[in-house]
Amino acid sequence: MNEKVKSGSRNVAIVGPYLSGKTTLLESLLSVTGAISRKGSVKDGNTVGDSAAESRDRHMSVEISAASTDYEGTRFTFIDCPGSVEFAQETYNALMGVDAAIVVCEPIRDRVLTLAPLFKFLDDWEIPHLVFVNKMDRANINVLETLHAIKAVSSRPLVAHQYPIMQGEQLTGFIDMVSEQAYAYHPGAPADPIPFPENLKDEEHAARAEMLEALANFDDHLLEELLEDIEPPQEEILKDLKMELGADLVVPVFFGVAEQDYGVRPLLEALLREAPEPETTAERRLKNSKGNTPLAQVLKTYYTPQGGKLSLVRVWRGKLTDGIVLNGIRAGGIYRLMGQQQQSVNEAGAGEIVALSRLEGIKTGEILSTEQSALELPKAEQLEPVYALAITPEKRNDEVKLSSAITKLLEEDPSLAWEQHGDTHEVILWGQGEIHLQVALDRLRRKYNLPMTTHLPQVPYKETIRKPVASVHGRYKHQSGGHGQFGDVFLDIKPLPRGEGFNFKETIVGGVVPRQYIPGVEMGVREFLVHGPLGFPVVDLAVTLTNGSYHSVDSSEQAFKQAARLAMQTGIPQAQPTLLEPILRVAVTTPSEFTSKVLQLLSGRRGQILGYEGRNDWQGWDNIAAYLPQAEMQNFIVELRSLTLGVGSFHWEYDHLQEVPEKLAERVLASNGNGNGNGK
Repeated sequence: MNEKVKSGSRNVAIVGPYLSGKTTLLESLLSVTGAISRKGSVKDGNTVGDSAAESRDRHMSVEISAASTDYEGTRFTFIDCPGSVEFAQETYNALMGVDAAIVVCEPIRDRVLTLAPLFKFLDDWEIPHLVFVNKMDRANINVLETLHAIKAVSSRPLVAHQYPIMQGEQLTGFIDMVSEQAYAYHPGAPADPIPFPENLKDEEHAARAEMLEALANFDDHLLEELLEDIEPPQEEILKDLKMELGADLVVPVFFGVAEQDYGVRPLLEALLREAPEPETTAERRLKNSKGNTPLAQVLKTYYTPQGGKLSLVRVWRGKLTDGIVLNGIRAGGIYRLMGQQQQSVNEAGAGEIVALSRLEGIKTGEILSTEQSALELPKAEQLEPVYALAITPEKRNDEVKLSSAITKLLEEDPSLAWEQHGDTHEVILWGQGEIHLQVALDRLRRKYNLPMTTHLPQVPYKETIRKPVASVHGRYKHQSGGHGQFGDVFLDIKPLPRGEGFNFKETIVGGVVPRQYIPGVEMGVREFLVHGPLGFPVVDLAVTLTNGSYHSVDSSEQAFKQAARLAMQTGIPQAQPTLLEPILRVAVTTPSEFTSKVLQLLSGRRGQILGYEGRNDWQGWDNIAAYLPQAEMQNFIVELRSLTLGVGSFHWEYDHLQEVPEKLAERVLASNGNGNGNGK
């Protein structure tokens, strides 16, 4: 193998789709570098990466996990990222603080499309990345097909760093494309040099020529050498790989079987020689910022059962020391992490990723410094919530603890959101999917002893009227000894155009209703509109106070309020009340090959298609615009992902209210406990 390079540190994210083997790769990296003496397995629930209880329960990563190890004089901090699209926010937040990423995928052509959003994020932020094609021991592998499929979803050219040596369906070794030295794999041991396999000579030479041509696109000197049939020195090829990987211009590709440690050492060697140093990453992120003032950024927040709050930070500049005060808060300690294990250290220098304890009030993405700084560091865009559950504590007395617990939950996972809905009065927890919310509920139960009951949120239906009614009479008269209560009103009620809300006015003449009582009339009308005859808030109507009478002794504002309510109770049922549902405007993004299926999905959910077009900067993807009833959104994300290999997504916003079709309205009213029809 090539000569080693010694330097301070490397921070590397391990990313890729669910089931691609990221956590197994981390376990192998830690094993071959001596950080752990025995490899765990995802199935047994004893890996470093899946140390959280919620991960072990599901045999999948649900949050990022950091682990540090030393290799050839360099400290590597690997961040194992979840593969499920429901936890993508974790991955994106972590990627903002690393020097490079390993994209792990399976050699299955049909699943390569799931890499597209990840490649887009990496390239948008110019994050250097390598591809590790894992599970090369699978049957019926076609390496060229896999490479072509990956090239189709990457905006950066792929360069095969290795050529795999296969015996039947087994990966037995590789050819290093830089040195053209062949190696044979051995379980649990470094690969040995072997003679070049003559049967692969033509294929390897063609693949190497393609690699050199890709590098030559960014190096005029290398291009001249190739045109003159001069064999470039290995040092020049390695230099080009380092420069072009560091600038996110090319994507080197490696092959292996992480479970058997195959391909892991060559991958480490490439990270050592070719991945950019932390200083290079800092220059790119900080631009022209000068000075040595300590500067760090929070990549992840944890609340641990034993140690309380931990903030995983990337140190961009300066040095963090024990007891340092950042943003006016004294850090409780500095730790290197090995999954959930913590190793206390006295300091952490620029380029390191460490955990700081007890930074209360500090959130993920925040910039930390010892002095006030106007410097902005990029952070990943917040993903919009697409799935919701209404939650209620199993024990009523726990309601007072819920707000505090959810606040901590959102600190750990910023892709969650919650609201107390104004119409339905439900506490609604929003997230990225069903599993995402179930993990959040597990944390509420485990960490905060807050078991929850859940149900799908109610749709905030409204009601309105179809026809006007005039001179609706309401009289309130009550005598109970002493002063009585008397209020008498006549109201005109008429519908307003959709979206106009509520309008109240009066046309009183001659003082038949004294001025001081008119606010009571409006108050009575508004109180009635909160809960109309169909059981929902009433909107889009105008009410006019036209006439009335009063008693000089018994009348009061309260009496006129009650009279107005009685008038509304009489008048609204006569005005043909009808049910309205909220309509959302949705923008769906999908690979073009699934567009027709997504259009059918929208239409089947009573959606109104507004149009679709190619997505800017996303070759082979479409944007679809549509109106969709909120009642049809409950599991929309689940079906959309099912149709699109998990990569379809959507943005939504409230647009307008629309009448509910008659048959559906009858079902809604029946389920709401109002079986009196829809007012027709």
